[in-house]
Amino acid sequence: MLLAGDIGGTKTNLAVFSTDDDDGWKKPLAEATFPSARYSSLEALVEDFQGQHHFPIDRACFGVAGPVVSGRATITNLPWVLETNHLKKALGIPSVSLLNDLVAIAHGVPYLDATDLHTLNVGHPVQGGAIAVVAPGTGLGEAFLIWDGHRYRPHMSEGGHADFAPADEIQLELLRHLQLRYPHVSFERVCSGKGLPNIYHFLKEAGQAQEPSWLAEKLAKADDRTPIIVDNALDKEHACEICTMTLDLFVSILGAEAGNMALKVLATGGVYIGGGIPPRILPFLSEGRFMQSFLRKGRLSGVLIPMPVHVILNPNIALLGAARHGFEAANAD
Repeated sequence: MLLAGDIGGTKTNLAVFSTDDDDGWKKPLAEATFPSARYSSLEALVEDFQGQHHFPIDRACFGVAGPVVSGRATITNLPWVLETNHLKKALGIPSVSLLNDLVAIAHGVPYLDATDLHTLNVGHPVQGGAIAVVAPGTGLGEAFLIWDGHRYRPHMSEGGHADFAPADEIQLELLRHLQLRYPHVSFERVCSGKGLPNIYHFLKEAGQAQEPSWLAEKLAKADDRTPIIVDNALDKEHACEICTMTLDLFVSILGAEAGNMALKVLATGGVYIGGGIPPRILPFLSEGRFMQSFLRKGRLSGVLIPMPVHVILNPNIALLGAARHGFEAANAD
């Protein structure tokens, strides 16, 4: 039995898979979702899960929202520190592996079906070409895959924490606004669940749009303002101007950074947009602003035009990718 997990700053998904079947990693025997912040550690969360589902676990693989170095990981938006040897002893599981959550997503990307994707640019994929993954969720994750002659191998990146590069005057004003609040303004500060309220606050403070009193009251009471901003931007009948402007600016920045990543790894095999936010905002991603920003690369725009661009719709891709990695490790032993 394999325990796989997708450990995020907001929520943690766990599932058990049987390794007796080659396709078993696609079919969880049991799964559950937990609010990460309610637990003091991953160990406490897993013990809660195991108390509900009594499977003899031989191996565990966790995709975590943060860098993994020498079997040790710090969760970017949680006060958890994970270490494989400690987890083996604490959970009583003989084999435990940790991988970056975007690497987990990347493990699953080659196995996605057409029904798992929404295509923004059909393009012309090059067989064996590099693949880029950009995923705005609670934070902004990035990864890439390289063909080794036999299969795609995922590689970790922390590109989401690279310096935010404004592409026009309003984004320059946004950068200046955030430089007064943060010692370092990364793409994650403006292109993630945590970044959306930063854009909203900037537009409000800069007088770009008025904040309705009813919306101000909602936001003041909310622990997480991002869903409120997104929902009111998507409300076709009563769309709120400041929320719509926030999402428009977010989509432009996301498109530019996806284009940056595509250039950095020369993603002729395709660009995949993951994370929890993109499936929620498909109308904004599909209207053209995203691809315009993606392709606005001067002399290199022509290199990006043939690159396929897809939004990942499968909400369990990171969990399934962690399971896939666990299966590969089990078969190698």
